[in-house]
Amino acid sequence: MATWSAPGKVFLFGEHAVVFGKSGLAMAIKPRVYVTVRKVRNPAKVNSPYIEGCFEELGVTGSVYIHSQLPSSSGLGSSAAVTVATLCAINDEFGLGLTRSDIASTAFNIEKKVQKGRASPTDTFVSTYGGLVLIKDGKRRRLPPENFNIVIGNTMVSHKTSELVAMVGEFRANNPLVVDPILDAIEAVTSRSMHNFQNLKLLGRYMDINNALLEALGVGHPALSRLITASRAAGAYGAKITGAGGGGCMIALCPKRSKSKVAGAIEAAEGKAIITTMDTEGARKEEDNGNNGSNGRSDYIKTGR
Repeated sequence: MATWSAPGKVFLFGEHAVVFGKSGLAMAIKPRVYVTVRKVRNPAKVNSPYIEGCFEELGVTGSVYIHSQLPSSSGLGSSAAVTVATLCAINDEFGLGLTRSDIASTAFNIEKKVQKGRASPTDTFVSTYGGLVLIKDGKRRRLPPENFNIVIGNTMVSHKTSELVAMVGEFRANNPLVVDPILDAIEAVTSRSMHNFQNLKLLGRYMDINNALLEALGVGHPALSRLITASRAAGAYGAKITGAGGGGCMIALCPKRSKSKVAGAIEAAEGKAIITTMDTEGARKEEDNGNNGSNGRSDYIKTGR
């Protein structure tokens, strides 16, 4: 058997704007999905379209054990992490010889098929390679790592990314003179942030601006506003929506000494907090010791073609 893991991701800047060709900045985070694949003769049908797609794409059969530290449908790239880790474990178990680039592109193709063409290649790229990733001119490039202390706040409010993206698209189509300047401003904030990674107070202010622009696009939610306000009051440099909005998660950039206080404020505001930093490894092979990861949810799934 072979066990691999892959990290989740957050958007530091630029979500929604990247859909319209603007720049964005995404970051892999420490929470991971762990996947163990084993060859079996008579696997049952899988109950996940992403995992089923991995086995169909690579033309093999096997059983799968999953342990996830990432909440699903929260904007943290859990489906991309599952897909990337599963492909890596299959590749290892069956000796298929796929490169990291092959994994990223195959994972994106699987996500695009499952999500009916609405998937972004950013999630699978970040999960595969890790680190800080600049999205610009339709391309993705890793930047030097930074030591950002991030607290994620999960509203526990489910959302549908495709519907929110479509809503913003319709808003822009009907109001280009209003929406295009907002998208340009989001890109400007992304660009300025890259010149101020060492000035965390200013970086936090840019996060606050980015959040206000996202709310102007209509993707805010009262639960997100509650967690963002609580984070700022507890000492965060800045806080914003991460991902599609309309629920899901927010992120707060914090002084190292304030991480626990900000996390406590998020919990007190009826959210679920995750303290994390950047993951620089991306997909990685794990020791098959039966204890992959710490806290999370687990599922045993037999799968076949």
